[in-house]
Amino acid sequence: MTVTPQTSQPQEPSRDIDLATAVTLLSDATSVTVLCHVQPDADTIGSGLALALALDRRGTPVQVSFAQPAVLPESMRTLPGVSLLVPPDEVAEVADLVVTVDCGSRGRLGRLGDRLDAARVTLVIDHHRSNTRYGHHNLIDDSAEATAAVLTRLFDRWGVEIDRDIAHCLFAGLVTDTGSFRWVQPGTHALAERLIDTGIDSAGITRRLLDTHPFGWLPMLSTVLGSAQLVPDAAGGRGLVYALIRYQDTAGLGAEEIESVIDIVRTTAEAEVASVLKENEPGVWSVSLRSKSAIDVSDVAARLGGGGHRFASGYTAEGEADDVITDLLATVG
Repeated sequence: MTVTPQTSQPQEPSRDIDLATAVTLLSDATSVTVLCHVQPDADTIGSGLALALALDRRGTPVQVSFAQPAVLPESMRTLPGVSLLVPPDEVAEVADLVVTVDCGSRGRLGRLGDRLDAARVTLVIDHHRSNTRYGHHNLIDDSAEATAAVLTRLFDRWGVEIDRDIAHCLFAGLVTDTGSFRWVQPGTHALAERLIDTGIDSAGITRRLLDTHPFGWLPMLSTVLGSAQLVPDAAGGRGLVYALIRYQDTAGLGAEEIESVIDIVRTTAEAEVASVLKENEPGVWSVSLRSKSAIDVSDVAARLGGGGHRFASGYTAEGEADDVITDLLATVG
């Protein structure tokens, strides 16, 4: 876990330090803004709300926000602490400390990125290997399975009680970023058990986040899966499968319905790499990437302006769908 200063002057080499630095920053702050990434998932929102709950209980004024979409996805609206969420237009222009959670780059903050400039101190808390370390202080553990896991260690060092509400938020991040515990490491199940022992309804949380969709999701899914194409020679002959979600396909659906498609496409047996291209607005695409074991898609995403994890990454592209697909195939190899 590292904390490195960001300045306009040449930096000293990054140094490993104790979690105490982040604890001191949080403890000393007189006001805090917590920022989550655009198109938020449960790890960024769950981590943000868990941190906000801890600060609020200490009496520290705190806000949580994300730049887009306009409303929180339906699946996350029952998370404890949502009363601390504010619309982006209501985020304080200046805060003593601005903390970003689960956000690998400034660009992922959208139009709220300017809040970093006015803050006295900025702290980035994340687990993405591709994090650009854009804060004054960066608490990055790229071995962690979720930012929620990084927050758990921080809370333990800080002496924060992980009660049922905070555990609910942390479990939401853990269960989604591990793909409902398909991608785990030593200690993941022990952390889950610790959170469940607080009395949270783990099955209900998982069902709401991962297994509940409106009826309109089904016809969208039919259309999108019908667009799927398999490229057997891609990824060094290991295969790539992709599908397109056109702008008109998403009418009336939330971000979580759109994001869920990749988890179906990635099950293709003949493809090491899976991709879903989502048209957020005409000619603007959000591209999700997944791999099974042999391809590091975070490297692919980074070369296309994005980032993420070894087996789950993404980036944004503009242009015609055919051009975006051509660039993707050329980069994957």
